[in-house]
Amino acid sequence: MRLYLLALNPTVSVTEGFLPAARRLGLQVTLLTDQPGAHARSGAGTGDDGVEILDCDVRDFHALITRISTHHAPDAVFTNSDHLQTQAALAADYFGLPGKDWRATLRTKDKAQLRRHLTATGADTVRAAELPAGRDPEELRAVPVPYPCVLKPREGVASEDVVLATSPEELVRYAREIRSRRAGAPLVVEEYLDGELHTLETLGDGRVRHLLGGFHSEVSPPPVFIEKRHHYVAAHPEDITRQILAQLDALGVGFGACHTEFVVSDDGRARLIEVNYRAIGDQCDLLLAQLLDVPLFDHILRTHLGEPLPADLGARTGARARVHYPLADRAGTLTSAPGACDLEQDGIKLAYRPLRDVGEQHELYGTNRDYLGVIRAFGPDGTGQQAVDLAVERFLTERRWEITP
Repeated sequence: MRLYLLALNPTVSVTEGFLPAARRLGLQVTLLTDQPGAHARSGAGTGDDGVEILDCDVRDFHALITRISTHHAPDAVFTNSDHLQTQAALAADYFGLPGKDWRATLRTKDKAQLRRHLTATGADTVRAAELPAGRDPEELRAVPVPYPCVLKPREGVASEDVVLATSPEELVRYAREIRSRRAGAPLVVEEYLDGELHTLETLGDGRVRHLLGGFHSEVSPPPVFIEKRHHYVAAHPEDITRQILAQLDALGVGFGACHTEFVVSDDGRARLIEVNYRAIGDQCDLLLAQLLDVPLFDHILRTHLGEPLPADLGARTGARARVHYPLADRAGTLTSAPGACDLEQDGIKLAYRPLRDVGEQHELYGTNRDYLGVIRAFGPDGTGQQAVDLAVERFLTERRWEITP
């Protein structure tokens, strides 16, 4: 069976998650990407891994369908990229294969459309406005959104260029700054939803939907929103989960993996921040598979092959876990940092993976691009959260990350 896997830049989710899962399932993989050289350098398509890499303008669904139809017949079309969900859904539908509804992928990717659709269906209303491509940021002074408000790219990811504005002057200034980096990009302004950030991770096949727990996330102080660390939560309160699932149903989300971010207001309302219609990233997906002790990536691919999910995944539910991101606090050159390692002490398993090489020079971005590395730690059933946290804090204390301006 042949899997067409769509990707932009290489990600750990693909190289350590989905490609190994495809091998376990015995799939022939054709990786379609507009960055074939980068994927070859990441190790894909080398040796006997069964992966072929083809150059393709994967952002263009017409080019994508043409590339597939002039190659081997597909059995599945899949992507874990935020930017390519609609293209993958359209291609899967064209070839009569299982996949996500392209309307749902568009609603979740387009943050303005997400707000409009939730309002139209009565699922929830968040005051929001859109600044279309090419329009003058000065127009934002007139938007009917209360302050403080959040400004973001309409189709952005990873808190990139997401800022909190406290006045019309700040709003216009931030919009001009974002446009200097993203010429003509459409922007969204929406009311600030106060509350601690949580996630819900789901996996469905269109018939059954499994709840995989979620994370309680700690975010940097405004005006930027950098996710600094996550603690695993096996289950959210039933009322909160019911509200989130109702909003996902209104959006048409229910096939494959979905990563949903939300806050809970003082009156107990669950308010969506955004819906990422793919598996959670930043290595939380690797941790999730490990702590649940299920073949998560295999299950996700099986749904796109048309195989039903089991009624019970057999997931382990008592584990405790934390993901922590050491952050750059200044611009400059990384002159000292720990290397990758895997440790185990007192039953706590900890993995560290660097995201920058020593000698690399970077600006201070105020986004997830400030991550220096990823610490993943978890303890099996019966472990207390405090023990996991202590293992992470010990690791942070005993290592040094030095940046020279």
